[in-house]
Amino acid sequence: QVQLVESGGGSVQAGGSLRLSCAASGSTYSRNCVAWFRQVPGKEREGVAGIDSNGYTRYADSVKGRFTISKDNAKNTLYLQMNSLKPEDTATYYCAADGCEWGWTLLRPAEFRYWGQGTQVTVSS
Repeated sequence: QVQLVESGGGSVQAGGSLRLSCAASGSTYSRNCVAWFRQVPGKEREGVAGIDSNGYTRYADSVKGRFTISKDNAKNTLYLQMNSLKPEDTATYYCAADGCEWGWTLLRPAEFRYWGQGTQVTVSS
């Protein structure tokens, strides 16, 4: 059973930075695809950034140049460094993991079976 636990959310002013972490147990990031998603009430969960087992990364257009996804395979921890935060980045952020499949986008929720509980990020103007 894969368990994912996010941390690092909080409140920050626009232009600030936060780093989210996602610690995994029951599986290893080195063999899996992992990603960050976010969701606001009343809207669909959207992909933010993903990374596959080879280190290939993909980002949503809305966060390119501002967010960086990375992972530490030795610590089995996934990170999301968020810089130049905007009020529209306010959401609950989730990490997700699963075995990689050819053709995955890394940004579609349906590609992942395992999810964390979420961590809130609030950006004020």
